[in-house]
Amino acid sequence: MTECQKEVSAPMRVDTSLRGFSGFSTRELDRLALAHDASHYLLTPQAVLAPLDPAEVGQIMAAAASSGVPLVFRSGGTSLSGQAITDGLLLDVRKNFRSIEVLAGGAKVRLGPGATVRSVNARLAQYGRKLGPDPASESACTIGGVVANNSSGMSCGTEFNTYRTLESMVFVLPSGTVIDTADPTADQHLRATEPELHDGLARLRHRIVTNPASVRTIEHQFSMKNTMGYALNSFLDFETPVKILEHLMIGSEGTLGFIAQATFRTIESLMHAGTGLMVFPSLDAAASSLPDLVASGLSSIELMDAASLRVAQHQVDTPTTLAGLDIDRHAALLVEHQGASAEEVQHKHRESLELFSSLALAAPFELSTDAAKRAALWHIRKGLYTAVAGNRPVGTNALLEDIAVPVPVLAETCQDLLSLFERHGYQDSVIFGHAKDGNIHFMLTERFGDPSLLARYEAFTEDMVDLVLQRQGTLKAEHGTGRIMAPFVERQYGRELYEVMASIKALTDPSGLLNPGVVLSEDPRSYMDNLKTAPSVENEVDRCVECGYCEPVCPSKDLTLTPRQRIVIRREIATAEQHGDHDLAKRLRSDFDYDGIQTCAADGMCQIACPVLINTGDLVRRLRSENRVTLADKGWTAASKHWEAVTTVGSLGLSAVKMAPSPVVKAVTRVGRLALGDENVPLYADALPKGGHKRIGAQRPPSAEAVYFPACIGAMFGAANDGHGRQGDGVSKAFVNLAERVGVVLAVPEGIGDLCCGTPWKSKGFTTGYDVMRTKVLPALWDASDEGRLPVVCDASSCTEGLETLRDTAADSEYSQLTFIDSVEFANKRLVPHLEIPRHLESLALHPTCSSTRLGINDALTAIASSLSGEVMVPPSWGCCAYAGDRGLLHPELTESATAAQAAEINQSGHSAYASTNRTCELGMTQATGHQYRHILELLDDATKPTEGAV
Repeated sequence: MTECQKEVSAPMRVDTSLRGFSGFSTRELDRLALAHDASHYLLTPQAVLAPLDPAEVGQIMAAAASSGVPLVFRSGGTSLSGQAITDGLLLDVRKNFRSIEVLAGGAKVRLGPGATVRSVNARLAQYGRKLGPDPASESACTIGGVVANNSSGMSCGTEFNTYRTLESMVFVLPSGTVIDTADPTADQHLRATEPELHDGLARLRHRIVTNPASVRTIEHQFSMKNTMGYALNSFLDFETPVKILEHLMIGSEGTLGFIAQATFRTIESLMHAGTGLMVFPSLDAAASSLPDLVASGLSSIELMDAASLRVAQHQVDTPTTLAGLDIDRHAALLVEHQGASAEEVQHKHRESLELFSSLALAAPFELSTDAAKRAALWHIRKGLYTAVAGNRPVGTNALLEDIAVPVPVLAETCQDLLSLFERHGYQDSVIFGHAKDGNIHFMLTERFGDPSLLARYEAFTEDMVDLVLQRQGTLKAEHGTGRIMAPFVERQYGRELYEVMASIKALTDPSGLLNPGVVLSEDPRSYMDNLKTAPSVENEVDRCVECGYCEPVCPSKDLTLTPRQRIVIRREIATAEQHGDHDLAKRLRSDFDYDGIQTCAADGMCQIACPVLINTGDLVRRLRSENRVTLADKGWTAASKHWEAVTTVGSLGLSAVKMAPSPVVKAVTRVGRLALGDENVPLYADALPKGGHKRIGAQRPPSAEAVYFPACIGAMFGAANDGHGRQGDGVSKAFVNLAERVGVVLAVPEGIGDLCCGTPWKSKGFTTGYDVMRTKVLPALWDASDEGRLPVVCDASSCTEGLETLRDTAADSEYSQLTFIDSVEFANKRLVPHLEIPRHLESLALHPTCSSTRLGINDALTAIASSLSGEVMVPPSWGCCAYAGDRGLLHPELTESATAAQAAEINQSGHSAYASTNRTCELGMTQATGHQYRHILELLDDATKPTEGAV
């Protein structure tokens, strides 16, 4: 049994006084779900909490100190060095700390630690501003982590990192003292409430500034990107203890206090860029060009070694100049000029032409402003992690580490690293990074369950540390010291400055309970403790690197589990079984049924966010199939054979219950749910409409331009109100009307009433019924489309995606030639250009769906919306509504949780209309906001109807 498994079964040492705090849980599933972060370390907390505000955080810290239990703050969990794990108390400070307040017309922004960088930049975009730090994990990493790790990124360097762009901070000390550094009296408040800390910081500053050797070391270390140890440069940059402490908090990784709020000075968002890939014959040639390239004002210079380029050659959309290159000792620099306008980028390019043409390149070079070409180039760089991590051997962990050295010694450092890889037997390792900062990342994979490989890893680490320090570099440039480099802080800074850092920790956290073992460690081998192992479970689970990129887009993230957590619980169940702890495995499975399976929307948004393209929804659907109830399976199989009758009965039933008193209907469905289970009986909601209209097919007209597949959800659910209290005609009628106005002839398949895209069966795991529907739908569409000649247009984005999936299951047949297109995309390309739109809406709130996102039609959706209104709003916190067919009726708490933030944003200001692309999503958003959502094509139909009396 591993140390981590022993910790799971260990008796709880949590003081009873902690049980009254928000979100307190000692349930094994909750503790294990949050035990994992993106690092290669693993500790299981004794309890998890989700405090509501800074005051409660202070109370929890005081209670933890009295009971002697260590404590760690956890937000995005994307850190790679083991900063966000503990065997004590784990405080989830993401859920209740997501505030974003734009100040001074976008020049500043005040943020809670739970807000992601991407969500902040989305809010700042309308002001033409953004945050300075630009970490690659911006979609998932949070402000708390950005500040606590002093994150930087590809373009910000040291000029625009957190340390340089922070305006002020609110932090909570372990004693419970709250300091707001924006308050002019903050220093006096610190001195009054924490006199020993205030005086101690003043003494440390005097000790440093009067020691020339210390000053030289600090100036050198922080002339580079450097997140090793504490930010000692604060003692040189500031005089007052409160400002010193504020900047010591930056990069402190939760070891000094809780960062409750941070106010940043923002920077201009440069919307135009020119990007190119410079391929050099060698790493030395690439490195020798760096001084001149940096001086030319390039915003980004990204290095890729020969191994990286070989990996990149196998990626999709790799430019032909690279794909056809016979790589030997080559290296490449991905360079980019940015500007506020296209003219500015062109000017910078002209200024650099002489330099670019003087370089001895091994392949043709072009600085392109074309969006598609630029995206392909960046995909080369950003796809390296995906390519290596996603294809690592089963049972291994991926380690992505970073260092920085002075730029003049970058090439020889890279060469020596390559030699270390070879010496220690690390194959397929790659080197890439931010060359203009001398900051490089290297990636390797290791199997920590093998003692011999553990010895290899230890030997490699010791050699790597010697290599970097001999080059006068830093062992951590961006990712934070964490656990992995804590034992080496003294070796990098020397004994004198290490003692200063130890004094900072003792002054601020005298009990030593905040994140022990992180940033500083007296144990020279502590980085070898609590290493994570990866048991083989199933395809989706085995590929996961636990990075957490999936979590912000998950509809159930604030209710139950996220995709990462679903995967790690599967790993924990497998680990428990392997070690004979069958009781633990049984308890986890029991809790996982609701948290992991039933409340997963299976919307696939996690796959879009995942660097290794895992769709956790596929895993959940398979588990639902394995766990399906025989009676329900037979019922759904029967339904697939008589689908028209089922939708007709469902439609009539909805119309009937709409006439009955709502409380009575809800009471009846609650009784049914108690008797038959929540998974079998939906809970009636007032937002549900009357039943829909029967779908009718016909023979294909000779002049048909497309096959129209009206979705069965329109037959089941009636149309939304038209905005004037009257029931509308629905999207089917709207689409036919629009086509007729343009003169587009449509064909509707015969027998359409009995056809469905198959999504209801697929999402529930009823594979037999899914197969029955596939054998009906594909031949019918093959015939209706004249054997694939005509495209098939569907009027519900989830059903369009479902039809594509249905076709893809028959990839080896003639049906693979069928072409599907969503009605939104078809309308934008084929209909809108020929329509006159005499009536416009004052404002329009838009809800893209998970399916429209996965189909890639959101630009078409936005274009139609913009043709209808000059003011189109997509909520900054937009996400999947989690209605997921009937999932929002079976588990309304899921949709309520998923839509809470965006509903609040929508309701802050009224709109003339509300639109989406899918009937069930419209119902979910109507229920969430209280406003009637309609299909965007219904609004387009209304806006283009001939006025009364027109000829």
